[in-house]
Order: sequence, then C-alpha cells, then structure tokens
Amino acid sequence: MAALYARQEAPENPGLRCLLCPHACFLAEGKTGVCGVRKNERGEMSLPYYARLSGAAIDPIEKKPLYHFFPGRKIFSAGFYGCNLRCPFCQNHHISQEFPGKTRATLPEELVEAALAENSLGIAYTYSEPLVHFEYLLQTAQAARAKGLKNVLVSNGYLNEAPAARLVPFLDAANIDLKSFSDGFYRRELGGSLDPVLRFLELAAGRTHLEVTTLVIPGKNDSPAEMGRIASFLAGLNQDIPLHLSCYRPMYRYTIRESTYRELEPLLDTARQKLRYVYPGNVDREANTLCPSCGELLVRRQGYRVSLAALKNGRCGKCGRQIAGVWE
Repeated sequence: MAALYARQEAPENPGLRCLLCPHACFLAEGKTGVCGVRKNERGEMSLPYYARLSGAAIDPIEKKPLYHFFPGRKIFSAGFYGCNLRCPFCQNHHISQEFPGKTRATLPEELVEAALAENSLGIAYTYSEPLVHFEYLLQTAQAARAKGLKNVLVSNGYLNEAPAARLVPFLDAANIDLKSFSDGFYRRELGGSLDPVLRFLELAAGRTHLEVTTLVIPGKNDSPAEMGRIASFLAGLNQDIPLHLSCYRPMYRYTIRESTYRELEPLLDTARQKLRYVYPGNVDREANTLCPSCGELLVRRQGYRVSLAALKNGRCGKCGRQIAGVWE
C-alpha cells in the first residue's frame, strides 16, 4: 500500500516530510516519525505496520465510549500499534509506545469479513491511535461501508485537515479525546498541541455522530474554569454533543493519585450548564440519559448493562422530544 501525505524535501536536504499529522516529521533515510509507524525507506515512505493489528475483540459500544449510538449493541473492535502523542498516563502504552516484531497482516477485506462473521454492528478502530494508520483506516472504512457496516473511530483527533476531510465522510461515529483545553498541557505533557484537535472536532461535528471524552486528572485539567472552557467550546459546535468525564487512575508514567467521583461531581455540574448530555466514566455510578425537556429516564446504564427505559424511536416516551443520537 502506497503511503499518502508525504513529500520529498529539497535535494540539499534529502529526506521525507510526513504531512499526515501536525508534527510534520522530517524523516531521514531509515528513520520513523513520532508515531513509530511511518518510515523513510530508500527515499520512499513505507508503512511497516500496515495491516498489523495489536488485537481484535467484540466490545459493547458503550466501551468506546459511545452512549448515543446504538445503545446495547456490540461492535467488532480492531487495535493498532503506535501513536503520535506521548501521554504519560496512557492505559495502552504497551501498544502505543512499544512495537513487536512482525505480526500477521489482516488486510482490510479480511477485517470486514471478520466483522460480518460476528454479526457486528460495524468496526471500531481503537485501543491505540488509529489515525497514524491512515491508509489502512481509509481502505477498511470504504470496504466496510460498501458491506453495510458502521465505522467508529476512537482517537486523539491529532490529524491535519486534508486527511481528516478525506476520512470523516466514511465515519458513522467518533469518540475523540479532548485531553485538556490548555495548549501548554498538550505541549508539556503530550508532545502535541491543542488547536489541531479542536479543528478535527469542528470538522467532525455535524458530519458524523460525535462524542467527546476528557480524562480528569487531579491538578492537571480538573479546574472548573477549564471544564467551563471545554463545555463552552463543544456547546458552540452543538449542545447535544455527549461529553464523558472519566476518573483518572495512575497509569504508565503518572503516579498522581486517582480522581474520585466526589471531585468529578462539580465538573459534571459545570459542563451541564452548557451541554445537554454529560456522563461520568470510570466510576461505579449509573450513567443514565435523561430527557432534557421533562427529565424522564430514557436509557439506564450500569457499567455495560443497558436498558432502554422510555426511549421510543429516538424520542422521549413521555413528552415526545427528539433525543440527539443514532438509536436504531
């Protein structure tokens, strides 16, 4: 598979420039970019991990997390290697920052057939960062769409606008990590920047079903002011975008103490002043969907156990309000 979004640099500066993500990595001969999966081999961009999956499993759609997209359904989930950010709290660092020897390739058509064999709703591209495998993602999403499968992206959203505009039309849903509303946090902690993620969210909003997750880390991104900025930005796109605020637990290089539901509660309240659907994550609490008009319980969630209480054909069974999402 030929790599996309790469160019030769000037003769006096031989090498390749990767134009897929905002890092714009310069790759000398034999070198890889920040993501670890795009490489200059003899003056051509190669994809040494093309079609190499880190794993595949059938997951509840709520695990992505997606709460307003076919609740209670299962989806075939494919994982990858590599990432273009360096989150020190990454829960999947063993696949995002570590690379195995050659693994068996699963071509796009094979992945689609595997999803069909499981009678899955579709394919979720997840676990590590899918976008750095753009070519595989695009091919698979096109093949899946042709077979009537849904395409779900779980991602950091760190992608340039041209490839994003090419991919988004083939997505049926996405959950994007908005890790902070501070560019300083993105630069110091993650080795990236905030603006490209915001641009990805702007592009995706209204073009696919979009939900957003923020992992709430004590002392890093847990101020009410920052949460207010996150909620205001998303509300400016659409007040119906579901926001998941997840409790942090120490992972990888972070030893910061875990966050608690008590600390999460005021942030949930802050976000709910701007957004209609805000949910807690990584806590032993119900994360239910209520009607914004009359408060009726529409979808009850306890962990991955889901029941449709009073949601009828995408509407509140009590007052009839249309509830944002893709329900059936």
